[in-house]
Amino acid sequence: MIGSIAFVIVVAYILRLAYLQLLSSDFKASADNNAFHNNIIYPSRGNIYDRNGELLVFNQPAYDLMVTMREIEDLDTLDFCKTLKMTRKQFDDRMALIKNTSKNPGYSSYTQQLFMNQISSVEYSVLQEKLFRFRGFSVRKRNIRQYAYPNLAHVLGDVAEVSPYDIEKDDYYMAGDYMGKQGVERSYEKDLRGEKGVEVLLRDARGRIQGHYQNGAFDRKPKPGKDLTLSIDIKLQALGERLMEGKLGAIVAIEPKTGEILCMVSSPTYDPRLLEGKERGKKMVEMGQDPLKPLLNRAVLGTYPPGSTFKTSQALTFMQEGVITYKTAYPCSRGFRFGRMKVGCHGHGSPLPLIPAIATSCNGYFCWGLYHMLNDRQKYHTIQDAMTTWKDYMVSMGFGYKLGVDLPSESRGLIPNAQFYDKAFKTWSPLSVISISIGQGEVLLTPLQIANLGATIANRGYYITPHVVKKVKGGALADSLLQKHKTKVAKEYYGYVVEGMRKAVLGGTCKGARNPWFDTCGKTGTAQNPHGQDHSAFMGFAPKDNPQIAICVYVENGKWGATYGVPIGALMMEQYINGKLSPASERKATAFQHRHISYASLIKKELKKMGKELPVVEKKDSAKTKDPKELKKLEEEAKKKAEAAKKAAEEAKKKAAEEAKKKAEEEAKKKAEAAKKAAEEKKRNAVQNAPTTTPVPVSNDSSVVVDSLNAVEPQSQKMRE
Repeated sequence: MIGSIAFVIVVAYILRLAYLQLLSSDFKASADNNAFHNNIIYPSRGNIYDRNGELLVFNQPAYDLMVTMREIEDLDTLDFCKTLKMTRKQFDDRMALIKNTSKNPGYSSYTQQLFMNQISSVEYSVLQEKLFRFRGFSVRKRNIRQYAYPNLAHVLGDVAEVSPYDIEKDDYYMAGDYMGKQGVERSYEKDLRGEKGVEVLLRDARGRIQGHYQNGAFDRKPKPGKDLTLSIDIKLQALGERLMEGKLGAIVAIEPKTGEILCMVSSPTYDPRLLEGKERGKKMVEMGQDPLKPLLNRAVLGTYPPGSTFKTSQALTFMQEGVITYKTAYPCSRGFRFGRMKVGCHGHGSPLPLIPAIATSCNGYFCWGLYHMLNDRQKYHTIQDAMTTWKDYMVSMGFGYKLGVDLPSESRGLIPNAQFYDKAFKTWSPLSVISISIGQGEVLLTPLQIANLGATIANRGYYITPHVVKKVKGGALADSLLQKHKTKVAKEYYGYVVEGMRKAVLGGTCKGARNPWFDTCGKTGTAQNPHGQDHSAFMGFAPKDNPQIAICVYVENGKWGATYGVPIGALMMEQYINGKLSPASERKATAFQHRHISYASLIKKELKKMGKELPVVEKKDSAKTKDPKELKKLEEEAKKKAEAAKKAAEEAKKKAAEEAKKKAEEEAKKKAEAAKKAAEEKKRNAVQNAPTTTPVPVSNDSSVVVDSLNAVEPQSQKMRE
């Protein structure tokens, strides 16, 4: 019996040992980690350049402090904390966080964990001398991003530590790794990050490194990330950010023939260097709480009514559908009038055909065009059919859906369809939606989509998917970024719209874009804003033939399109085509740089959403505590200050009264002397001119003068007169 029990115990022990050695991953991990140390070697992240080869983003060496929990022995916590200038509580909190598998799901006591990231070179040099004392801790060298310019923050994005979600989604990462979080750093992460290397090191029984396992046969060298060349012109970008100082809005410029984005300005912006180093989290929180939302890329995420820039798309649609020809004329008596409905317009000639209608930005013309299209029952069976046809044209021009730009986020805007209006109205007619013909109502576009409309017109009927990366070194752009998109409008009709846009610059609403160097085509937009001042917009391209740049400028609350949109757009096109601004244009740019718009009401509204109020300067004496002793002390101090202020005021009042009295006395003395002198002069004149009669004796009273020919008159009365 005893022998049987012993046999069973031995067999169970052998099976358990076999399980641990052959099947258990825990045992295998423990054994491997006791024998080997995998030293991860991080690759250098790819550099980023602008279209002209200017270095925008590069790498600088940094150091991370790593910890392997199983290897910690006899740690002198006091010395460790003193070396790193941290408190014991900070140390304990960090160690607890590392061991918390809910917040650090990849945790293992056998593997390296990030204890502190981005140690400065000074901290590293101090730590390096003492590192041998802190068994279980090691330093890992890596690179951090550095930015050469204070511009282009929204396009470049930034790099930060991976989250648990990132690790779960991609097994390339482990705790403490970095990845692109925004901009091209995010969308081109796999190209930029490269591939990690590893050194398999052999350890003895005491955990000391003995060298490379099998002379490095299992080592793997890191592969550096691929460099990116952006389509951005950094000089043009810098000018755009400068011109948008103190304004909300965006500027997007595109090279029409390639779809390459030349600049993408979102205002307000921020210096990308603010997100370098350990302060990234703090700065992100601060900017996230800013009511003007500097983190928002308005160029691709902001949606706005396009205003009159949208009329060009309507002209093309109406011509293709046979609603109008370029000769068709519509009346405009300061607006579109139908019964009691009126859509206002500024004064100009009437009736007028298409090209002058574009040049003068006539609202009435395009309202009549949409009315006739949606009301045509011979061509469209129902208004819903007509509306669907209209919507399809808009979609073909890049509206209502994402364009597919190579950035992490993009808004699709809004192009309403028949179902939208069926849901909004029980019954509806062309008059119900007439405002969409002039870029108002429910129509919303991003500045990128408006700029792309300019590129499409410049190309006479097609566009290439807009993109910010021009080239990936050793790689290729996605096919979708090189795709050519044709609209539903024939090329011949684009010529009339181009001519209308040219006439707008020569003598219409875009006169401010005219220049002596190249032919510019443009269209203004003044978008109604129910929340405040109207928005200022401009869409255009240049030169007219063989265009090099298409642009959209959108300034929130900028009022007329010609106020901000046109002059800013003109300066941007001059900079890109000529390579610089003329002296006169440079002065103009400086003026617009310092021409700011007040957004006080918007700030107040946004703060209210966040449950905050406008900052108020607190009185120094205001009580911030309910402690009775403290309150009493504050009250006494306030009383003393009040008494001192009262005394000072009384003294000042007394002094002022004395000075006033003294001044009055001096003035009275001067007046008396002047009066006396005048009286004496008058007396002499009277004596000289008097008849030969006996004069009346003069009174000794100095306040009167007696003349033999005049009554007695007080001298003070004469002085008053």
